[in-house]
Amino acid sequence: MKALKFYFENTKGTGVLATADSSGKVDSAIYSRPHFLEDDKLAFIMRDRLTHHNLTSNPHASFLFIENGPGYKGKRLFLKKVREEENPELVGKIKRRRYTDENQEPKFLVYFTLEKELPLIGDGTK
Repeated sequence: MKALKFYFENTKGTGVLATADSSGKVDSAIYSRPHFLEDDKLAFIMRDRLTHHNLTSNPHASFLFIENGPGYKGKRLFLKKVREEENPELVGKIKRRRYTDENQEPKFLVYFTLEKELPLIGDGTK
């Protein structure tokens, strides 16, 4: 997990988090790189929108990350939600972007375990 944390701390790119509700209806949304926290957990900060709603009935998600630059390099992470918390102080401490949030919507810190990691292209075998 340390190598993955290093990768995301030092690699710029675009991320997409995909979820599905309990009936299998799929959603995908642009998301920032994951935050790596204690106990080999990773987390995303999310507002109470469709992605967050889907995770209340189906804990599985997929994060696709495309590195900036030529070619198709990146990672695919297969995740399972283990818990969440609404903790404005912790969210403020770990968020990367600093901007004024006029809307003041609640933000949730949603924790995941990593079930599988694959490269952006292929199945990881050579």
